[in-house]
Amino acid sequence: MKKLLKILIYLGLFAAFFLIDRFALPHPVFRVLAMAFGVLLCVALLRLILGLFEPKERKGKTALSIIGSLLRYASVLVILCWGLSLLGVELNTIVTSVGILALIIGFGAESLVADVVTGVFLLIDSQYNVDDIVEVDGFRGTVKEIGVRTTSIVDPGGNIKIINNSEMRNILNRSDRLSRSVSDIAIPYGTDLEELEKNIPALMQEIFAARGDMMQAPPVYLGVQELAESSVVLRFVVEVAEKDIYAGARALNHDLLLGFRRLGVECPFPQLDVHQH
Repeated sequence: MKKLLKILIYLGLFAAFFLIDRFALPHPVFRVLAMAFGVLLCVALLRLILGLFEPKERKGKTALSIIGSLLRYASVLVILCWGLSLLGVELNTIVTSVGILALIIGFGAESLVADVVTGVFLLIDSQYNVDDIVEVDGFRGTVKEIGVRTTSIVDPGGNIKIINNSEMRNILNRSDRLSRSVSDIAIPYGTDLEELEKNIPALMQEIFAARGDMMQAPPVYLGVQELAESSVVLRFVVEVAEKDIYAGARALNHDLLLGFRRLGVECPFPQLDVHQH
């Protein structure tokens, strides 16, 4: 209801400025200012209408993000060309000027052109979409916005990295498949490993029953990972969604520690032997 009310307000303002521009602003400068405000108002209205759509698929969110970015760039071009026209510059001159300017930009700002072209192909190829979890040059985060020129990625700490589309290479998209959380648990060398391994399957089912909202399947015991100096290290993995990969590891560590304690196995801690003569 609030969005519909905003749309009606924008429509009213747009109609009012159209009438003012048409009948009450004889001076070209004032008409240019009114036109610019009207175009920006129209863009805001279109973005508000786009905001009414809430696609569930990531590709739909990506399309809306790129369309919103295109609207911003298009509004600048419309205001520039229309403003020059209102000031008395001929349309042919405007087209020629834009053509020359585009040629200059083509030679002087190749990266800008590459960013725009890449942004268009991102929508077509769908290598990644809004809400995907990706890793680019060691930076891992969630794609929040894909524009014509740049892509915004937010990491779990809330840090935002803005990357030019032409630099989005060697992308690791982690949203297409399930990920694995890993947990290494140490046990004393004196533990009866064979007896402990008999109880592990039941423990795995118990953990999965308690963490079914996060874990996609029961944890899997892989075996002895390492023979450390003062402990035997056992490795466990569990399949989770990529967004839960760290939370899954923390939960698995927690439940394995408590589960082993119930089985009478305490995780060892570093000890120092002191020999005195």
